[in-house]
Amino acid sequence: MEFKRKQFGIVLSRIKEPRGKIQVVIGPRQVGKSTLMDQVLAQCPIPYTLAKADNIDSSDRNWIKRVWESARGTMVVKQQEEHLLVIDEIQKILNWSEAVKEEWDWDCSNKINLKVVLLGSSRLMIQSGLSESLSGRFELIRMGHWSFEEMREAFGISQDQYIYFGGYPGAIQFIQDEARWKRYIKDSIISPAIERDIKLTANIYKPVLMKRLFRLSCNYSAQELSLTKMLGQLQDAGNVTTLANYLGILEQCQLVCGLQKYANDEARKYNSSPKYQVFNNALLTANQRKRFEVIRTDSESWGRWVESAIGAHLLSSAEEQDYQVFYWRERDNEVDFIVVADEGCVAFEVKSGRRKMNSGMKEFEKAFKPNHSYIIGTGGIRLDDFLLSDVEQWL
Repeated sequence: MEFKRKQFGIVLSRIKEPRGKIQVVIGPRQVGKSTLMDQVLAQCPIPYTLAKADNIDSSDRNWIKRVWESARGTMVVKQQEEHLLVIDEIQKILNWSEAVKEEWDWDCSNKINLKVVLLGSSRLMIQSGLSESLSGRFELIRMGHWSFEEMREAFGISQDQYIYFGGYPGAIQFIQDEARWKRYIKDSIISPAIERDIKLTANIYKPVLMKRLFRLSCNYSAQELSLTKMLGQLQDAGNVTTLANYLGILEQCQLVCGLQKYANDEARKYNSSPKYQVFNNALLTANQRKRFEVIRTDSESWGRWVESAIGAHLLSSAEEQDYQVFYWRERDNEVDFIVVADEGCVAFEVKSGRRKMNSGMKEFEKAFKPNHSYIIGTGGIRLDDFLLSDVEQWL
């Protein structure tokens, strides 16, 4: 049976509704946006037009107008009362949002029952037009990285395989040949994301620095390192402000981020050394020379992979469920993850082979009085129970 992500039902139900808002499906590369849309169209109850901007000249803004008019013309010729227009990879067209606004508003004024679904890349797409040109005209449907529950149900992978290989469905066929799997992640996911997707929607003046920052940030997942020390390791002309800006862009693309230290005042948060965290553990693993068998039998290394997997799971629904993820440290006391929502904060400590337990949780509870404090791992929440759960259940 073909696996369908939860967003399948959301998209299908919304295109069945009366025409109201543009539906925008966003998410990072290789999480199945196009596949999901193909599944939806296979059960779509109304006629549709599917257009992909993959091989279109990015400066050809009129391409959107031509696609739109073709859909309108089809409605007239076939005397259709309603029609669905789906445009995939919309962000690859420069100034796409203005073109979409013109066509959508024209349909609204002329009472054309043309429904629209757009597919694009994560929050960079929002910054590039949705929040300005199309304000009030759209709804977002977010698709994040695949969870352990989804990967297990769809492909039958084990918990250890998920922690090491992460959650990219397109790469799962190569996990028995680890060298091939790593090449696929680098060539089909990392390179296109860094060299094409980001350049389409952000001004990157030092692309080599960006690539080196991305690789080093992934290698440091679940670890802290100041941007000043990071800059020294990169051996490239730049400054801390540039690194912080590029790290922010990588976070918007849901690749890797720098978690801030939890504190009562904003200044202490922003002046802290970031704790790097990948959104998908495949990005941590792809550039490692050591193989799965070596990492898995080294308790300290495996402990970092486990902690990184927990961090990725917490980040996966942060935007959709409206919470933030931090870490906390004071001298030798630390807590791995602090989740902050409207109701307060929740502390998570991962107990693995990476290090011995410290008094961090006790000190954090004394200083901040969190709503809940959890241990994940030995003596606490089972690792599989946490990775298979909805984060909101613990808040």
